[in-house]
Amino acid sequence: MPLSLPLSSVPLALALYASPALAFDGDYQTKTPYAPQQDPATYAAPPAGFQPIYTQLVARHGARGLTGMKGDAALYAMWQQAAAQDALTPLGRELGPDILALMQSNALLGYGVAGIERPGYGNLSQTGIEEHRQLAVRMLARLPTLFAQVGQDAATAPRQLVTIHSGVDRARDSARFFTQSLLEHAPALAPLMYLPPAPAPYPQERTPAPQPDGVNRFLLYAHKLAPQTDFVADRANPYFATYAASQAYQRYERTKRLDTLMTPPARQPAAAKHARQVLERLFTPAFLAQFNGGSTSYADTGSYTFTSADGKLTRTLKGSGKTAIRSVNAAATKLYELYAIAAGMRHEVKADFSRYMPADDARYYASVADHEDFYKKGPSTTDSAGVTWRFALALREDFFKEVDALAAGDLRHAAKLRFTHAEMIIPLASAMGLQQALPASASYGYDNHPWRGQTVSPLAANMQWDVYRNGDGQLIVRLLYNEKETPFQPSCDSARIAPGSVFYDYTGLKACYDHVAAK
Repeated sequence: MPLSLPLSSVPLALALYASPALAFDGDYQTKTPYAPQQDPATYAAPPAGFQPIYTQLVARHGARGLTGMKGDAALYAMWQQAAAQDALTPLGRELGPDILALMQSNALLGYGVAGIERPGYGNLSQTGIEEHRQLAVRMLARLPTLFAQVGQDAATAPRQLVTIHSGVDRARDSARFFTQSLLEHAPALAPLMYLPPAPAPYPQERTPAPQPDGVNRFLLYAHKLAPQTDFVADRANPYFATYAASQAYQRYERTKRLDTLMTPPARQPAAAKHARQVLERLFTPAFLAQFNGGSTSYADTGSYTFTSADGKLTRTLKGSGKTAIRSVNAAATKLYELYAIAAGMRHEVKADFSRYMPADDARYYASVADHEDFYKKGPSTTDSAGVTWRFALALREDFFKEVDALAAGDLRHAAKLRFTHAEMIIPLASAMGLQQALPASASYGYDNHPWRGQTVSPLAANMQWDVYRNGDGQLIVRLLYNEKETPFQPSCDSARIAPGSVFYDYTGLKACYDHVAAK
């Protein structure tokens, strides 16, 4: 039940909404359900004389279902064949009904939930909705004087709470649930909500593809800009560099070089070992041996019909046949993916997939996914020239532009709220200098690099900048990464207002990032 508090009472909500530092009961990689990384009671107080005047956020969408009927249907097809051959263990016999229950929950996900327009795969789960509702409450509680002031001044000196998103349903819905929560707890902010027009007209030199107000693909979906919607031909266009970097990244995704960087874990003896450990608890060795000849495979074929509990919604889904399981390694990996997604669907799916994925094996498959993401989405290698993150530079620059406006005396924006995807949060961490690349001669692993998907981009991952000003007009900034006070890139330490402080002089901070960008 959401709280309904006057803005002056919002700090009291922390007692109900605050979560401990990262706490989870499994290894879910970037599907880890969100928890703030620091107790708000331990945040540093701003220096004497400084008052909050602005805040901005970029957040990944909340916990969601599977994006489509793919690996789940392929694994279910494998289970059906094993059942027909009487090749299941007692635990394995329970797997099929649990996969089918997960498929049904995904097919109907969001049905009956106000604010979800089209039920089905890819929608936010109840956990994901609450992640953003609570994130909004904690923002209000962290900066009560800022929001109280802009709320009181709404009629006489209105400022804007600017909200943008990627245009994808789960990001749009995360924005909606976040802002709904803001207004439930602070109704006076309602007149300040603003969805700016989408950048237009794009694609250039072709028939424009209009986007709804509030959508900005160049900032929040830049990893997947497409010629049919986003083509930029004019070098003078502010998004030309972003579009070019997006195309370079998408070419990189298809290169043999990336494949070479990503595949080492699959070739190591540990891969076969863990696959056997997982699958022999569910299937007989003879059944698994059928993969050895290379001719056995299972795909996401077939048709499935699911009906809601009230009988009012029926959906029939057909598999595309494009997702195939051809080895024990692939089967175990698909099972790990179901285990990971189920962690954020606990309200919708009662099945406990941790029964099928022992803790040691879950950690192994998380490490493999981290290895792949480090090279595909993360900082990658020092000789990659930032191809995995340069398309996020416009998003980084947007943060600076907002504070530049404040420095110039333009206070029209009280906050800017952005909602996106892991594929933007992860590159942004590299663009901000918070994650470091490895030399090409080194191979990423848990023993030589701190990069972890569960901390870099869990579900509802976020970065927030709180901006304060004193009577002399000096601006200082604090960075919260997953709600933890976090240093900016190490080369900017000289911009701290005092050694070890989490507050940075904005002029020095901007000069530092400008200097690094100029190199």
